[in-house]
Amino acid sequence: MPDTMKLHVLDCGAMSCDLTWLLLKPGRSIRTRQDKDKPVEWYPCTTHCVLVETPDGTILWDTSCPRDWETRWEPTGLQDFFPYDQVSDDQYLDAVLGRLGVAPESIKYVVMSHLHFDHAGNLKMFADAGAKLICNRKEKDFALGFDGLFTGAHLKSDYDGLDFETVSGDTEFMPGITLIEAPGHTPGTMAMKVDLPDTGTMIFTSDAVYMGDSYGPPAVPAAIVNDLNDFYSSVEKIRGIAEESDATVIFGHDAKQLATLRTAPDGYYS
Repeated sequence: MPDTMKLHVLDCGAMSCDLTWLLLKPGRSIRTRQDKDKPVEWYPCTTHCVLVETPDGTILWDTSCPRDWETRWEPTGLQDFFPYDQVSDDQYLDAVLGRLGVAPESIKYVVMSHLHFDHAGNLKMFADAGAKLICNRKEKDFALGFDGLFTGAHLKSDYDGLDFETVSGDTEFMPGITLIEAPGHTPGTMAMKVDLPDTGTMIFTSDAVYMGDSYGPPAVPAAIVNDLNDFYSSVEKIRGIAEESDATVIFGHDAKQLATLRTAPDGYYS
């Protein structure tokens, strides 16, 4: 691994949602925000990105939700199931990057775990910034291959017209950073493994594993899963890699875990 790396976890606030979307357990029904006062567990579905500074350039992992989420998501109805209403002005992605002194033009790669609306919401911020946009080949094929504006949580207005480079399988993207193919949530979901000189190994699962409660064992699926067999296989694959590398596993939407992490701009991992 490189001798000098710095990893920033970017806390981008939270959407609100019925916990059933993230954790399928008996006795719950999915509700919109208009019904959130009824007896149900309404959860802060945190969203984060990761900025990794390396000798070979700066990587941004995912782009979170957009400022114009209410109107952007209206054609899908997702704005009522996942309102992005627990976010301060300084938690939007552009503001977090600004507080770090990072301009879009200074980012070499934007690597997407997958292309759902809450991960690809700010991709077009980088359309003319010179960054290379990276996603899994299967994810690109699926996300651009359906008819209409959206299907499920894939919203074409987030990424249409952008030029993606693709990877397949598990890929050593650059020294110290490995992209792990982890389908199930979507056809081309990826996790990211970062080997840091001081901290050790960190694995960012994105939505391959939503929360610690999803990780188990046994693994617990979510309501939004493209292929359940792939989901279970990917969780166990990540578990095996984590055990082998003694990694700290960071889940995609775990509010309790995010609150324990060093977050930008005040803290980082090296």
